[in-house]
Amino acid sequence: MLVLKRAQRAVFVEKLPDAANLAIGALVFGQFLADAFSLVVMALGVSLWAFFMGWAIVLAGGNE
Repeated sequence: MLVLKRAQRAVFVEKLPDAANLAIGALVFGQFLADAFSLVVMALGVSLWAFFMGWAIVLAGGNE
């Protein structure tokens, strides 16, 4: 298992929402620029966003 120091965890927690926003931007909002629209891809984007944001919240709690 990956063990992060406090500062490393803080940076990771800060960057996870950025990854979440990239996922939702590419997989959900990016579809409006394409010719086709897929509910599966949209659901994947929303799911990835929720996963990354939830993971950031859990990691922000740390060892408290």
